[in-house]
Amino acid sequence: MHTSILRNIEIPHKESCIRNDQPLTYSHIGIYYFPMPRAATTTDVFNAVAEPLRRRILDFLARGEQPVNAVVDSLRLGQPQVSKHLGVLKQVGLVSVRGKGRQRLYRVNAEGLKPIHEWVKAYEKLWADRLDRLDDYLQRLQSEGTSDDR
Repeated sequence: MHTSILRNIEIPHKESCIRNDQPLTYSHIGIYYFPMPRAATTTDVFNAVAEPLRRRILDFLARGEQPVNAVVDSLRLGQPQVSKHLGVLKQVGLVSVRGKGRQRLYRVNAEGLKPIHEWVKAYEKLWADRLDRLDDYLQRLQSEGTSDDR
């Protein structure tokens, strides 16, 4: 950006950028000047499942109750990483844990998935309607094609 143009624009920290020939970032023009806080991953199930590794852990645990080491071995992740993600999933109610001797066994808590199910369910009719219309269209095309062949 040309410094002659920059001198006429009200930008916080503008002068330090012009003097040091540093590129301006969005924070300099105010777009990110007041950072928006991001919701913690432990606030709700949607934030928790936004992380792909947590979804993989849930997929694995959907097969049945498993100890941490089985998750580590199956997904080829580090034990601290798996424990951290299991902790988040437990905190939002997506998994439950019980002790069996020295092991901690985790399993999916189906009730915890209810908010996700309810949200997705709202789109079920939309997709059913669209697929029905597509089916009708394809049947029309097929019947027009067979009538042209005669």
